[in-house]
Amino acid sequence: MNGLIGKKLGMMQVFDDQGVQVPVTVIQVGPCAVVQRKTRENDGYDAVQVGFDDQKEARVSKASKGHFKKASVPVRRVLREICLDAGEDAKAGDVLTVSIFEGASHVDVIGICKGRGFQGVVRRHGMVGGRESHGSMMHRRGGAIGNRTWPARVFKNKRMPGHMGNVRVTTQNLKVVAVKNEDNVLLVRGAVPGPTGSLVLVRKAVKKTSKTAGKS
Repeated sequence: MNGLIGKKLGMMQVFDDQGVQVPVTVIQVGPCAVVQRKTRENDGYDAVQVGFDDQKEARVSKASKGHFKKASVPVRRVLREICLDAGEDAKAGDVLTVSIFEGASHVDVIGICKGRGFQGVVRRHGMVGGRESHGSMMHRRGGAIGNRTWPARVFKNKRMPGHMGNVRVTTQNLKVVAVKNEDNVLLVRGAVPGPTGSLVLVRKAVKKTSKTAGKS
């Protein structure tokens, strides 16, 4: 299994074996129950559908209740599909915990970043802006965006003011500081997307190989 659903609990600091202060994000990873098994014969690919966070039965439809009842799993609030590694297998009703990350040096964390609303080019794109004195009226504006007679239009992907944040973000290669099985908690070095209490998907690092794992 290469990933699980989790919840961001916040940030704190710990000290490593050398006494160096390390900023970490605390993530509750699981327990996640396997609700459905996807097979290559029936669905064209191998994966499991896992559920996270208990939910009241009154808040789901009858079809959803039947879906969970078929797997003998309590109703869950969040469902996600997780790909299976080669040679792995799981069946409906199995419970997956943070223990799957034991031995992993780095992880990727996927989440929805904080929404910032409508922002200008200075905050959204880091532009410098105009002069602050001598009669300038372009303090935080983006400057010219057009092209005279030809092509007489604004090019696509031009950096302009607009909606900022509230998008899916993947933070890669976060070092695993500790795996606490008794609390279903994972400590990773650095920050992860989203506010405290938001849902995240934690997976084993895709780009971190055994040769590069020891360099950071």
